[in-house]
Amino acid sequence: MSFQVPVALWIAGLVLLLAALIGLALFFGGWKRFFHGKFANGSSRVIIGAILLTAVVLAVAVAVNLRSYHRLVYERPVASLAFTQLAPQQFRASLTDARGRVITTVLRGDEWELSARVLKWTGPGNLLGFNALYHLDRLEGRYRNLEQEQHDYHTAADLAGGGGLDLWSFARTHAWLPWVDASYGSATYLPMANGADYRVSLSQTGLLARPTNAAAQQAVEHW
Repeated sequence: MSFQVPVALWIAGLVLLLAALIGLALFFGGWKRFFHGKFANGSSRVIIGAILLTAVVLAVAVAVNLRSYHRLVYERPVASLAFTQLAPQQFRASLTDARGRVITTVLRGDEWELSARVLKWTGPGNLLGFNALYHLDRLEGRYRNLEQEQHDYHTAADLAGGGGLDLWSFARTHAWLPWVDASYGSATYLPMANGADYRVSLSQTGLLARPTNAAAQQAVEHW
């Protein structure tokens, strides 16, 4: 059904364009009638046109934010991580995401944690063939000791980026929003170690991290 997604997007784009043209026509046509003394008719057209234009702007803002998400089909690799120890409980972490973007940060602690936000579609969204979408949210350090976790200095890197209207957060606070299921967040964590490399995949059930070299494998075995 992958061929349906581009078709659906084209249809959505044409609907938005048509709605914008109708909104502009009603809005400016309404003002013209208003200035010609047709107050009731002109006012109603201005209001309807303004509502249509507002809806188009909102839809475009959502679309801009969705560009920060990736399509999720079955299990797919979403990131690779490499660690270099700088000091006790201090590591340089290099994350490479699915688009080749490299983010380097310093994490404190004994473990790393990677989280993601996932958007799923319900009802008509599924019928149109929309796949689940995701974007990586945050990479942070964790302490194995609970007292340290509660009181010591925490480090984290924001991976979300994006822009526009954050549909995931909006859907979380407005459960009535149709077609969108934003109740799904996922995270995975494993130990940090000098020279350790990991690969992180995401499926419909969540994030899954695996060691990809001997240093990471040894760290997991002695975890």
